[in-house]
Amino acid sequence: MEADQPSTECSARSRLGWIYVIILSAAVVGLWSFPYLWYRPHAKGQSRLWLRERSQIEGWIFHRIPVTERAERLLIADKHFSGVFTNLQTGVPVQVFSAKRYSQRSDETGLFMHTPDRCWSDVGWEIDVISPDSLELEVHGVQMQFERRLFVHDTQRELVYFGGLVGGMPVPYRLNHNLSVGMRRALREAAGKKESIVRATDTRFWARIWKGFVDRDPVMGPKQFIRLSTSCSGQDLSEQDRLLRDFLSLWLEPSDYEAEIETWRSELGREREQWRPSRGADSSQG
Repeated sequence: MEADQPSTECSARSRLGWIYVIILSAAVVGLWSFPYLWYRPHAKGQSRLWLRERSQIEGWIFHRIPVTERAERLLIADKHFSGVFTNLQTGVPVQVFSAKRYSQRSDETGLFMHTPDRCWSDVGWEIDVISPDSLELEVHGVQMQFERRLFVHDTQRELVYFGGLVGGMPVPYRLNHNLSVGMRRALREAAGKKESIVRATDTRFWARIWKGFVDRDPVMGPKQFIRLSTSCSGQDLSEQDRLLRDFLSLWLEPSDYEAEIETWRSELGREREQWRPSRGADSSQG
């Protein structure tokens, strides 16, 4: 009987260990699958689209501006469009930027994390409070919400609109999660706070995450970020607002959602084939 006691205790510990493994495995599977079960899929009958950028607009001349290496590292975009349009008659400029991510891994930074509220503030621009700070605009029949900002740097003043698409649909939440961070930049510097502390205590950022969770709106998936801006001098921004609203539909045009993704995949496949060494070259080197 005494000889069987250690064997019984060992067997009990083994069963208990397997129970812990099963519980832990179930928890991991549950956490992994929860987003797919909780967030609502794309509703049938809803049309999805990309907004394709145009570089040729009648009455305007376009000058492409390369995206900096730092911006590329932050965005991790599959495709971007950056430049400035100048009106041939008035000389008025409109700066444009669009970034698309056709696929996204769970370990990548979100495309909407680096909005002008954060990036422009980090390079010396200050946010001048204006109202309204968001607008709902129609772009080719699609109702989209855009953030509206006035940035000031020395004597320069720039009226900026920015918004986006996720999963081929307008972003169901505001992209104002960096607004508090941008406006508190001066306080951060004065108090010597780190960026991570400001981010962790920013209620707008966490409010966006909570709203997306409660409304079951997906925050993952293919995304497009859109920004356009124009310079201004006086306090009356009505002319600049009208210009940016009209220019949205001139610059952007609807594009088939699935077809554009397939085109990108085909182009990516061809690029990989070009970089892949041929068998003949490998054998000759051997």
